[in-house]
Amino acid sequence: MNIHPMTIAGADRADSAPVRKRRRSGLLASFALLLGCVSAPAAGLAVDIASLPAAMALPAALPSAGHVLRADFSGVAASPDARRVGDWVVRSGDNHGRPFAIVDKEAARMFLFTAGGTLLGAAPVLLGLARGDDSPPGIGARPLASIRPAERITPAGRFEAALGRNLAGRDILWVDYAAAVSVHRATDLKPGLNATDRLARLASATTADNRISHGCINVSEAFYEGMIRPAFAGGSGIVYVLPETRSVDAQFPLAA
Repeated sequence: MNIHPMTIAGADRADSAPVRKRRRSGLLASFALLLGCVSAPAAGLAVDIASLPAAMALPAALPSAGHVLRADFSGVAASPDARRVGDWVVRSGDNHGRPFAIVDKEAARMFLFTAGGTLLGAAPVLLGLARGDDSPPGIGARPLASIRPAERITPAGRFEAALGRNLAGRDILWVDYAAAVSVHRATDLKPGLNATDRLARLASATTADNRISHGCINVSEAFYEGMIRPAFAGGSGIVYVLPETRSVDAQFPLAA
């Protein structure tokens, strides 16, 4: 079907200025809705964002330029070093999408996080009797009775952690397998060690009595069962143990 050019021209002339303005506004509104974005409305055009379909609704807020990712400690008190390490983990993605824990030896406390950096829980811990940040070479192959008090160290660093079992068949969270360092319940002890004493140390208000183990990290049974085991049940995670004889900057690449 052929249309004479004059017919189109005549139709344009027949439209009044207000009609053409409404037509243009309608086209602009259609394009805006199709693209899923709405800018400042044209004169006489109102857009009700609340009425848009859910798939097209605008976000409540957009992250501002330079937004810094941080670990969410959920209002729980934590040392500046623990917060710095948590923020670095979230910012750098060093945990590679896995749950992680931060053990603050100075505060004798563990912070357990989701893969995204939200705090799952925090609890007191018992640590190695001796201050230090490096396990003695070959200590994991030695009997406990041969480990001298000065060698009972909880090592600092970044550790790939996974659930496993000890020689008694109890499940534990291996932290440093070579050094035989794990996170386990305070009651999971070799015969002859006083579990009652360890529970009392965990419950005390001071951190002065939290140094008692051969190097392992002891937690309450409730924290292990309710937090640690579920968090790591799906696979491995990361445990970051803060140093106490050197700085956190020397231990972790916090500037990365």
